[in-house]
Amino acid sequence: MAKEIYTRTNQKIFFAGIALDNWRKAEASSAFNVQALVQAEREAALFHLYGGLLGLCHEIAGYYRMNDATPSSVEAFVQPAVLNASPSPELAELVELAQQRETWLAELLAAYAALFQPPREERKAKVDPSMPLITAVSVGEEPVELSIDDVDAWRQQLKALVLRFREGLSEC
Repeated sequence: MAKEIYTRTNQKIFFAGIALDNWRKAEASSAFNVQALVQAEREAALFHLYGGLLGLCHEIAGYYRMNDATPSSVEAFVQPAVLNASPSPELAELVELAQQRETWLAELLAAYAALFQPPREERKAKVDPSMPLITAVSVGEEPVELSIDDVDAWRQQLKALVLRFREGLSEC
């Protein structure tokens, strides 16, 4: 069972690497549908990274024989309540990373969740027609475009985390 989970986690990390390579090729392409190609590869990379992270959660849950050894989502697994019910150093690290918004794990989870948000109309400056010399501008948060370097760094972080956790989870 553990070997099967390892394989799934490894495959997801590997496929994320392929998606990143295809993303780079798409950005360098002169095809008319470059934006669509880049978007598809960005989404594929995020999908596979999330799957690799979920596989790691399954590995941890299985090793420690947690009540829910097959969590259906990473977000449900990296909760303080789950950690309190089944404490482990690996889960504690994941929970801490997920709770701090500036960490790679929290950014990955946010980017993955954003994939499921409906498209929104682009924000435009608000102009008052009765006051031609004064222009009011919206100062709301603009969405930050996800860079390939960020996603590649997340992949490297996940890969290093998996290797480090597996060293600690060995049954020898």
